[in-house]
Amino acid sequence: MLIEVLRSKIHRVTVTESNLDYIGSITIDEALMEATGLIENEKVEIYNITNGERFSTYVIAGERNTGVIGINGAAAHKAKQGDLIIIAAYAQMELEEARHWHPTVIFPQNNRLQ
Repeated sequence: MLIEVLRSKIHRVTVTESNLDYIGSITIDEALMEATGLIENEKVEIYNITNGERFSTYVIAGERNTGVIGINGAAAHKAKQGDLIIIAAYAQMELEEARHWHPTVIFPQNNRLQ
């Protein structure tokens, strides 16, 4: 049996830009992606701490070490510049593997690694 578990999480980052005129996705600083193992085009769940919205989208790489967190396309209605969000990715695995799994979770300061 496969179950879905947290694979990686970027905890409490601030949206730096919100762009309705874009096909879609979330732009994430490449250094944050690397630290959590996120890859371009990977599906992620976004939890908006500021307004309670939740939505899913896919990742595109943003410029490294800029702290960019950009909400693009229709999702820009759900998260605005200045909102505090959590970005989570999940993986499916066998129950026994999941019992011993430890996700990668980072806590950036000002959207950057410390």
